[in-house]
Amino acid sequence: MRSLETFSLQLNEMNDSNSAVPAVDRADAVLQILASSSEPVNTTELARQTGFAKSTLYLLLASLEQRRWIEKKGGGYVIGLGLYMLGCAYVHFDNLQHIFRTAAAEYVAMHNEVVQLAVLQGGEVVYLAREDAHRPVRLVSDMGTRLPAHACALGKALLAQLSDEEVLKLLPTELVAITDRTITRHEALLAELAAVRRSGLALDQEEVAAGLNCFAVYAGETPTGRRIAVSTSIPTDRLDGEREKAIVQAIVRVAGQIRQRLSAHA
Repeated sequence: MRSLETFSLQLNEMNDSNSAVPAVDRADAVLQILASSSEPVNTTELARQTGFAKSTLYLLLASLEQRRWIEKKGGGYVIGLGLYMLGCAYVHFDNLQHIFRTAAAEYVAMHNEVVQLAVLQGGEVVYLAREDAHRPVRLVSDMGTRLPAHACALGKALLAQLSDEEVLKLLPTELVAITDRTITRHEALLAELAAVRRSGLALDQEEVAAGLNCFAVYAGETPTGRRIAVSTSIPTDRLDGEREKAIVQAIVRVAGQIRQRLSAHA
């Protein structure tokens, strides 16, 4: 029987943040490559990017395919249905998906504009859900899409919940410009976040896409501690002063409804 001292030592080693499980790391490396590609990736390219031996890679791909985490397509591999289903559990937990859909559907029915839900991960926002309008709009907010938090309204709404010190630690030293209107100076971003804290409203005025304005509001924290925000994105040519006021009031109501319903399920 192992001694308590030996067991404690092994437990500490397992909890060491520098330790890792090689098989998990290898699977993650492959999945990250597939997730970032818009086309199937073949084994030759996967071997080149990962540096894995062909024998190791083939065994790994077979295991991932068996679990339906990846699928063969054409001459390569893509993310599979099984992994998508696991990912969907993220928004179903906490009843978040239902709560969002209910509040967003009311907004879309009244204003016929899209509503989006996102969470902060590092220096990026990750889109969790979207309720579409009944007309086309140019967006990049499919579920799982990431955007730099400093550039979009959702990111600003979420960053505003942190202190300036936390924001600076979270963001890269160089803020990337997506359009010529994207904020790229940390001082300017912190000043805008201060304004968001005062008003409760975050704006993206053509900072992610030319001709597109976004309005975002912090929607609270789920019972498991996930901070979320909602936004609506509207082409500039569909906005005037009166409609902008109505849109802002409406997205504030959506955030309030989500916060209230999350509290009821806590």
